[in-house]
Amino acid sequence: MTDRLPGFSTLAVHAGAQPDPTTGARVTPIYQTTSFVFNDADHAASLFGLQAFGNIYTRIGNPTTAVLEERMAALEGGTAALAVASGHAAQVVVLQQLLMPGDEFIAARKLYGGSINQFTHAFKSFGWNVAWADPDDIGSFERAVTPRTKAIFIESIANPAGSITDIEAIAEVARKAGVPLIVDNTLATPYLVRPVDHGADIVVHSLTKFLGGHGNSLGGIIVDAGTFDWSKDNKYPMLSEPRPEYHGIRIQETFGNFAFAIACRVLGLRDLGPALSPFNAFMILTGIETLPLRMQKHCENAKAVAEFLAGHSAVASVNYAGLASDRYNKLARKYAPKGAGAVFTFSLRGGYDAGVSLVSNLKLFSHLANVGDTRSLVIHPASTTHSQLDDEAKVRSGAGPDVVRLSIGIEDKEDLIADLEQALSM
Repeated sequence: MTDRLPGFSTLAVHAGAQPDPTTGARVTPIYQTTSFVFNDADHAASLFGLQAFGNIYTRIGNPTTAVLEERMAALEGGTAALAVASGHAAQVVVLQQLLMPGDEFIAARKLYGGSINQFTHAFKSFGWNVAWADPDDIGSFERAVTPRTKAIFIESIANPAGSITDIEAIAEVARKAGVPLIVDNTLATPYLVRPVDHGADIVVHSLTKFLGGHGNSLGGIIVDAGTFDWSKDNKYPMLSEPRPEYHGIRIQETFGNFAFAIACRVLGLRDLGPALSPFNAFMILTGIETLPLRMQKHCENAKAVAEFLAGHSAVASVNYAGLASDRYNKLARKYAPKGAGAVFTFSLRGGYDAGVSLVSNLKLFSHLANVGDTRSLVIHPASTTHSQLDDEAKVRSGAGPDVVRLSIGIEDKEDLIADLEQALSM
């Protein structure tokens, strides 16, 4: 035996999984069941009282999903994880543990348009308020902190612009404020960036994107870094105060460095209900096995396409941190040395109309609202994902009227460049 810590590719294939003890099946089975039989009445009582771990009901946990959770915790360097139905669901479950009505959280302005909409509008009905900060101005996060601030939320690689966020600098702001840093690591995946290594306390993903990788299954994940003291100052009563539904258990005191993941499961997922289906967990697990290989190809192709676009006369600018000339290249070399990701934007000299024309004339690229597929994808954010924002907000989020977003797949790069070339010439 060896004490060697497995490498990333080994973990992507093996973490959390064992041959099925009953059948010997090597691939994790799909446990397509709603519920599980208890050994006896005492066993049932211990499960419901959080005195033992085990399966009760698939809304709360499932053996297929458990393998996915353990694998993602291992890949991100966390203590535990919870899988849910989507990336949006992950954000709701996380913030439900942290915020009470009237509380605030700070979010980077450069975010996925759906998150901006969720934070600005949907969360108002919970009494949760968002304060916006500029990830290019770390001081704006410091200035946004108030006594009601309970968390800071950023993306490691921002969607749609592909800009790199200075995680360590913002983590320092969060530490000084005594609040957790939440990092959406969807575009980077842990293959490129591990936010926990740079000070993140909680990591979330849309598993739908690069981790699943094939555009066929929705999912989200919450990874607990195990680094935050939830009892300090009694800021987080969901974790620090006795829980009446569990006979007065204090989640932080009982579960220690994986308390947040437990709270998300037994307080959030249990009551809000955004459970991931076992079938989707199986599909996403299959995708994760090839994540390192795919991300290498994604990044190689993205850099080649970005270099082509940077030299094209119809293109006004390219925002790709993998280019030496890009303003985020230094941060990319620090946080994502294996590649700057595969999602980026570029601006067309013809403005809004040129963007609409381009997406209409591409043949190999699929025009749809997703990223992280094996196939190359394109969208014009100003007319779709960010259309609910006013023009000023679109520009602030990196989705101005002249901007086109690409998600580069794993096809032959020469074919991708040829498709862009013909569409730009029309």
